[in-house]
Amino acid sequence: MIDIPQAFILGLKDTPFPSVDLALEEPNGLIAIGGELSTERLLEAYKKGIFPWYSEGNPVLWYSPNPRMVITKDKLHISKSLDKVLQSGRFEIRTDTNFEQVIQQCRAIKRKDQDSTWIDDDMVRAYTQMHHQGYARSIEVYEDDQLIGGLYGVAMGKVFFGESMFSCKSNASKVAFVYLLQNTDYQLIDCQVENPHLKSLGAFNIERSAFMLKLKELL
Repeated sequence: MIDIPQAFILGLKDTPFPSVDLALEEPNGLIAIGGELSTERLLEAYKKGIFPWYSEGNPVLWYSPNPRMVITKDKLHISKSLDKVLQSGRFEIRTDTNFEQVIQQCRAIKRKDQDSTWIDDDMVRAYTQMHHQGYARSIEVYEDDQLIGGLYGVAMGKVFFGESMFSCKSNASKVAFVYLLQNTDYQLIDCQVENPHLKSLGAFNIERSAFMLKLKELL
């Protein structure tokens, strides 16, 4: 049983997030429970180094994990095999032309060691609304005019807060990720928590305190 501090409960619309310094160690980074997925609440969260992550049917859970996985342009690693894919001209990259399909594909894709998705109807609505308001963006990969991979996230200042990615064909999501780093002005990509897929591309962990300092610098 997890002992949840009362200060973590977002009981009212304007209840502030606790300081991320109070985040739990287990589960790593849990900082708040409840609240709504309004654009205002989500933007407040990202500015504070917090993001929503919960299972469908459960209350909204908010996290600020320590360490935090990130990547910068200078750390991007492109393998020889991936470079061949990039140079092949097989794929066409588009941005922000099919956001809703990207988030739905991220929701539907089967992932190793996961029985369900954290992207429920409320999250689809919330991030689609943020896209219409200019905050959420998508990078899309097409082959023969068919969407086969991509990613979406929240863009603020010089930071791109990555949320999810999908791939229907080998390397498609990696192609989107490389495009995000090489063809945009974002100086920091937030990858949230460690995973081997992004680590292979050069993503690395930093302490939460260092991440917060970077947000203050780049937002």
